[in-house]
Amino acid sequence: MKLTISLGQMDVKLGDPAANWETVQTMTAEAKRRGSDLVVFPELWSTGYDLENAAAYATATDAGLFAQVAALAQTHQIAILGSCLSLLGEGQFGNTAVYFDGNGRSLGEYSKLHLFRLMQEEQFLTAGPQPTLIEAAWGKAGLTICYDLRFPELFRRYALAGAQLVFVPAEWPHPRLAHWRTLLRARAIENQMFMVACNRVGHSKNTDFFGHSCIVDPWGEMVIELGEGEMLGTAVIDIAQVDEVRAKIPVFEDRRPDAY
Repeated sequence: MKLTISLGQMDVKLGDPAANWETVQTMTAEAKRRGSDLVVFPELWSTGYDLENAAAYATATDAGLFAQVAALAQTHQIAILGSCLSLLGEGQFGNTAVYFDGNGRSLGEYSKLHLFRLMQEEQFLTAGPQPTLIEAAWGKAGLTICYDLRFPELFRRYALAGAQLVFVPAEWPHPRLAHWRTLLRARAIENQMFMVACNRVGHSKNTDFFGHSCIVDPWGEMVIELGEGEMLGTAVIDIAQVDEVRAKIPVFEDRRPDAY
């Protein structure tokens, strides 16, 4: 099955949900105009790393900005994914991605499992409870966020559960572009699945973000890779390629979990 995906590579404005929402609306409309089935936005696209003010932004995933995204998905009949600050409990805030389908329905939500201490996430956020595998009309996909990319166990778990694709909304900065590219290709190759990664651009709190949002196929080849400016990239993938690659090199059949 073929799937058209747009990557909404944004210059996220710190602590300015209204401005960022305008960008999301514009990019979503353009993604739909291009015939996309799905548009992916970066990690914390509504606020950036304004974590000290999380209480002012966080809501339940069926309210606030999440409800607005659901309505936007329904209006344009396009699936939308990206992460925002959510309310996980009394005084507990999550970095949470929700996959809304083209009817505005949530197919699953995921709160970041691995909190990134270099950006003080552990001081303000609560880690999510478990991985999330969604089942869309086109297939199964795992949800991850940014720093999760450094934990191969999570991606292997998704692959073993039947995922054909994993999403990675991110705020991944300079100078670690080589890590970004290498880890995305490694996760794709070792699990023989698509990686769909949307990273932000711009400058925030003395940190520069490089973009390079991309889609990597199950063979480890770049389907599309964006530059370092704000832009919308669009590409078509064929989910059937996953089965083709897995049949060619049967790594899952040849695993030896009994030995390790």
